[in-house]
Amino acid sequence: MRVKMSKEPERSNLRRQIDENLKRAYEKELERDVPDRFRQLLEELRQKEATK
Repeated sequence: MRVKMSKEPERSNLRRQIDENLKRAYEKELERDVPDRFRQLLEELRQKEATK
């Protein structure tokens, strides 16, 4: 039981670090611009959907 209890804070810190790194990576991706080709494909899709 002591071993488990002593590892809990370590696991908690590890989980917190993982969470922080994932949030940082996700936020960085949200800041990126959408490539022009992707915008063009989305517009084509919208036009096709509008004609149906």
